[in-house]
Amino acid sequence: MARPVPPDRLAQLVRCATEVFIEHGYQRTQMADIAAALGVAKGTLYLYVESKDALFDLVLRCADAECPLAAPPSLPLPTPKPGATLQYVRERLAANQTLPALAGALTRRRVTDARAELLAIVRELYDTLARNRQGITLLDRSARDYPELAALWFAGARGGVMAMLTQYLENRMRRKLLRPAGEVTVAARVVLETLVFWAVHRHWDPHPQPVDDAVARETVVQFIMNALIPE
Repeated sequence: MARPVPPDRLAQLVRCATEVFIEHGYQRTQMADIAAALGVAKGTLYLYVESKDALFDLVLRCADAECPLAAPPSLPLPTPKPGATLQYVRERLAANQTLPALAGALTRRRVTDARAELLAIVRELYDTLARNRQGITLLDRSARDYPELAALWFAGARGGVMAMLTQYLENRMRRKLLRPAGEVTVAARVVLETLVFWAVHRHWDPHPQPVDDAVARETVVQFIMNALIPE
């Protein structure tokens, strides 16, 4: 018989599972680890989810959610159909890869204010990363154990943003609207990795540097602007 879902307990399960998946990655995470983190018997988890795959799918779908987790109509949540989790990740990555400021710059022939253009791009990238920091960290930690996920994340989404940013920097440097910075692909990686660390990974740093989110954002943005905008 289907069981009613206690909303607080399911939310607690998602929070604990997220932390464990981030710490250990998909492959090394065991249901026993998650049960221990939640403080329940392993069998209790199966009242909520049918399998580790079902829990991983739920965690990915709940990552960075702005609204409280709604109780599903019945439990346990079933194991997703083959390819369903990958399809969700594919759709979410596509939705967050539009980057209108960067995409617009790539089609713009006449640049009237290179500083304002770069500022919009850097802030857009930072905010997109920060808004999806939990999902990004889950993908980073789990993709190496999940080849299809790795292809979507590393070669697809992250590689796509790198290609766009490299093309933008190359064009603007060639036109002398931005400072030259040696090998453009390296410069693009430096910019992106700097944004990723401060917007995403510092939140899981074992020895974090205490800093207000708004201060971190503006400091990183200004640092990149000062490095690339000509005097």
